[in-house]
Amino acid sequence: MREHFVLPPGKVQISFSGGRTSAFMLYQILEANGGIPEERCEVIFCNTGREMPQTLDFVAEAGRRWGVAITWLEWRPAKPLFEVVGYQGASRNGEPFEALIEKRRYLPNQAQRFCTEELKVLTAKRYLRSLGWDRWTNCIGIRADEAHRAGGGKQDRWERWHPLVAAGVTKRVVSEFWRRQPFDLQLPNVNGSCWLGNCDGCFLKSEASLAALIRDFPDRAAWWEQMEAKIPPTRGRALTFSKRYSRRELREFIERQGDWLFSTEGALCQASDGECVI
Repeated sequence: MREHFVLPPGKVQISFSGGRTSAFMLYQILEANGGIPEERCEVIFCNTGREMPQTLDFVAEAGRRWGVAITWLEWRPAKPLFEVVGYQGASRNGEPFEALIEKRRYLPNQAQRFCTEELKVLTAKRYLRSLGWDRWTNCIGIRADEAHRAGGGKQDRWERWHPLVAAGVTKRVVSEFWRRQPFDLQLPNVNGSCWLGNCDGCFLKSEASLAALIRDFPDRAAWWEQMEAKIPPTRGRALTFSKRYSRRELREFIERQGDWLFSTEGALCQASDGECVI
């Protein structure tokens, strides 16, 4: 497997989402290259402020244990539109995401994923451009069993690199790796998937996952409902994260139905990536 993780020539961005898969990828790159040449490589974690606290702990611990410098970035509404933060200074209540929503005055959804674009993709690009980078390779942690998400190669100023796809890495391989490690992401691993990973209430998560967030973490789920309440009812603007329901409607439905909803197969849509149709 090691040959698939040898760094390509030139400058390389290693995108660390804060999850088990991208951390596995980072570890394999470190092993295959005997570390990371810091003069031409940047490991970047973009914090939206809606990551679970365990995710932030995991990113910091990976950096300490593996001796690798991780650049923590957050979007800002004023130029240069990003800030280098770090574990201690990282937002924990959705501040960057909320500021972006306030600036746009409408909400992201499956059709308009400007949150990912601004809070992660462009934030990393602006930071790298500030370092004088002109062209680079972006290493992205997409596995072989989700290769349909890989997309094209060349982008604006970078070319995508998917070493996990080339190496045939699946969620089973990632899960087995973490079972052998002295530390792990302290969030549930359900059949190789972490439903609390990345943004806690992301609109691309399944209806079942969002319902579980409302039940188990009502304070965190409330933030998403509050964001929908911020948007004035103006024609042509997205007022909710989903076209099918508001977060308030989903919460009220769950409160009316009770616990049977979570134990009855098919009562809640299990599909992710905005595929729920029932």
